[in-house]
Amino acid sequence: MQAAPVRATAIPSFTTALRAVESLLMSGGQRTARRNAWTSVLEDRRRAKDRVETQRVLDENVLHRP
Repeated sequence: MQAAPVRATAIPSFTTALRAVESLLMSGGQRTARRNAWTSVLEDRRRAKDRVETQRVLDENVLHRP
């Protein structure tokens, strides 16, 4: 007697599931605006991190000047 074949179906990631719910609840324009806003937040965080790193390097150089 043979076992029944096993079917592998991918379980959607949390992000994929969230986007599916988002698409049901929001119109396309709202989705785009929300994604653009999130992209802006991530970019602001990256710039802030770069500013902190630049300030650290400048401060080190000032302290080590002869």
